[in-house]
Amino acid sequence: MKARKLLHTRYRVNDLEKTVRFYKEVLGLDEIRRHKSPRGSELVFLKAPESEEQIELCSFPSSGPVHVQPDLTHLAFEVDSLEEFGRHLARLGLKYSDGPTTTSTGTV
Repeated sequence: MKARKLLHTRYRVNDLEKTVRFYKEVLGLDEIRRHKSPRGSELVFLKAPESEEQIELCSFPSSGPVHVQPDLTHLAFEVDSLEEFGRHLARLGLKYSDGPTTTSTGTV
């Protein structure tokens, strides 16, 4: 038996609404659903318009604040134009944390 496909990946966050706003307003992801788990955590599922996989954002304050070391996780998204996306970030007062970088498979 093997896994057939990736359904979602969970990220615990300290500020759920701020994080949801970032994914929706900056990256254009769609909010699919939100609910409270039986353990009391608040969950929001998001996805890119052309993807099946979802990102699950989880706020669970009773387990303490989230502390993430640099470069622990990484998400990659495809955009129509890196240059235009860079201008979009600049209009929002944001910038790339790393890149764009040219690799053997293209610019990322």
